[in-house]
Amino acid sequence: MSLVDRWICGAEVALRTLSGGSRAERATPASALADTPSAPSELSVDEKRLSGALMRVNHVGEVCAQALYQAQAVATANVELKAQMARAAREEIDHLAWTEQRLAELGDRPSLLNPLWYGGAFLIGLVAGRLGDRVSLGFVVETERQVEHHLESHLERLPAGDLASRAIVDQMRIDEAQHAVAAQLAGGVELPAPVRGAMRLAAKVMTGTAHYL
Repeated sequence: MSLVDRWICGAEVALRTLSGGSRAERATPASALADTPSAPSELSVDEKRLSGALMRVNHVGEVCAQALYQAQAVATANVELKAQMARAAREEIDHLAWTEQRLAELGDRPSLLNPLWYGGAFLIGLVAGRLGDRVSLGFVVETERQVEHHLESHLERLPAGDLASRAIVDQMRIDEAQHAVAAQLAGGVELPAPVRGAMRLAAKVMTGTAHYL
């Protein structure tokens, strides 16, 4: 595709991501719990509020993932790397759809700042991509490692009775770990400590804000 075609496709992905039009290729992990007493109605008001806030944060993370992968795919001329980014992005679309569905089930909503999160993540992805493929892959490795740690913390915080949210988050954690390994095997370099620290700080600001907004 030409550069213009790629940008048009990127704009389509952005609109679909931000409008809630994403569709998962895989069934939500929560579907395996159909016969398990895990409906939101069985959670207390406070538990539903906590689950909703945590799933909103996770949804924001998937919005950012779409932006990052799209930007990095645009920035590289490496056909194999473009394909790898596309594969990872498709799995992240599953995560996006799952978290959006779960938010609706909990009677909650996505972040009001999703356009801002998407735009910021896209710019970061472009910068990482322009620094070279190995740096771009290293950025994926570090991002996915931090996301995996973040999801592990959510498994500790989610209400014990919210089995549906926990199943979704656990599968997301598994997928993110696989993305990190794939990027590392493809040649991703370890980022400098100050960069990793800045990424953690930015993630903390984003997750702290998305918890409420």
